Amino acid sequence: MADVLLAHCNHLYFDRKQARKMQPYPPLQTLLAASCLRSQGFDVALFDCTLEYSDEAFRAALERHRPRMVALCEDNFNFLTKMCLKRNRELAFFMCQAAKEVGLPVVVNSSDATDHIADYIRNGVDFVIFGEVEMTLLEVAGQLLRGRGESFEAIRGLAYRDPESRGLRINPPRELIRDLDSLPSPAWDLIDAAAYRRAWGGAHGYFSLNMVSSRGCPFRCNWCSKPIHGDSYQYRSPRLVAEEMLALKRALRPDHIWFADDIFALSLPWTMRFAAAVEELDARIPFKMQSRSDLMTRGAAEALRRAGCAEVWMGAESGSQKVLDAMEKGLRVEQVDAACANLRSLGIRVGLFLQFGYPGENWEDIQRTIAMVRRTQPDDVGISVSYPLPGTKFYHMVEEQLGAKKNWDDSDDLAMMFQGAYRSEFYRALRDALHAEVSSGPEAELRDLWGQVEALEKTCATPNPTALWTCC
Repeated sequence: MADVLLAHCNHLYFDRKQARKMQPYPPLQTLLAASCLRSQGFDVALFDCTLEYSDEAFRAALERHRPRMVALCEDNFNFLTKMCLKRNRELAFFMCQAAKEVGLPVVVNSSDATDHIADYIRNGVDFVIFGEVEMTLLEVAGQLLRGRGESFEAIRGLAYRDPESRGLRINPPRELIRDLDSLPSPAWDLIDAAAYRRAWGGAHGYFSLNMVSSRGCPFRCNWCSKPIHGDSYQYRSPRLVAEEMLALKRALRPDHIWFADDIFALSLPWTMRFAAAVEELDARIPFKMQSRSDLMTRGAAEALRRAGCAEVWMGAESGSQKVLDAMEKGLRVEQVDAACANLRSLGIRVGLFLQFGYPGENWEDIQRTIAMVRRTQPDDVGISVSYPLPGTKFYHMVEEQLGAKKNWDDSDDLAMMFQGAYRSEFYRALRDALHAEVSSGPEAELRDLWGQVEALEKTCATPNPTALWTCC
């Protein structure tokens, strides 16, 4: 019997794009929550649905482990959870209902639950943990399973239905964890590492695992949702991160690491110390990470290369300075060019995140982005359209235009949910053409794809969208 059955709702095969990519990562935040529970003496089991899921399998896990409570703890370091995809939400509601059928209390922590507390409570969730999960989950587990006598009213970062009024009660927020070095290592023993190794090996010929060196991001792009960490930024000791790399290298033997930080290598002194610790410990594993173009100076790139960095993804978003300024990105187009040159000169692969459809963007701006891609020649691109998420300035700009569809079904949806300059078909064609451009597809195919983009640019334009965005 387990005290707590931990689960999450990110099943790879519910997402067309992720199934094609076949880059499955264990639910890192869930594993950290498991370690924290164990540190306080709780017995923990994990239902990991990343690679395998069925309703029957979850019910069987409830029967096999006979937990005293269920905690749906999403991997808040995975960008997919921040997108609040509809299919993941539906799975969370099912898991909750299945647990309630056997009389178990259910606790949920995720970006989506934080943004839609009332919806989760209405669907049977007993407690929504908003913000960081670890300390609040410990207090909730202590109250539910050990009857410590404290009132749930005293637990910060917790929302629930008031037992007397039956109304929604949202307690004050909890202060963020400042000392990340105080947290235990993830409970890697709970995952089936061999299954992840087989999935990676079959698709790519190598095995990748995930780590984090920090939490949050101090920059304030006005479309970026930060329901868990807000605008804060906390980082771990560079030595401790290098030691964790070494421990993973010895225990699970990954060929590659993904640093899932929102922003890696924010500080050049931190990056230099990290590189030195990796070299001293012989902890080097090839890794990829994401950062900002203005941080990828020559010195930072050299330190990252020494530490084993093989690939850097940067949020370039647009080749139009007008659009970047409207996004409040705090970035210059020429900094993207410089970063790409710095990284490529050291043999580091470059990935650019691009975003189309932001209010005020027109065909001329899009052409500037296409020109930036052709000029910088990234090794890969990740393409999205502007996606309104609650709590952002951008969401408030377009909120009145949102209809029944407020979330994508999966990460391949690419649907415009407000009135941009073009309909969704145009942006999907643009995505396909840019991916083919970067992958150096056959010349005839490229001509055909760009011909489709140019044709749709004329037929998919929406009526006078720029009149709505005088602020831009």
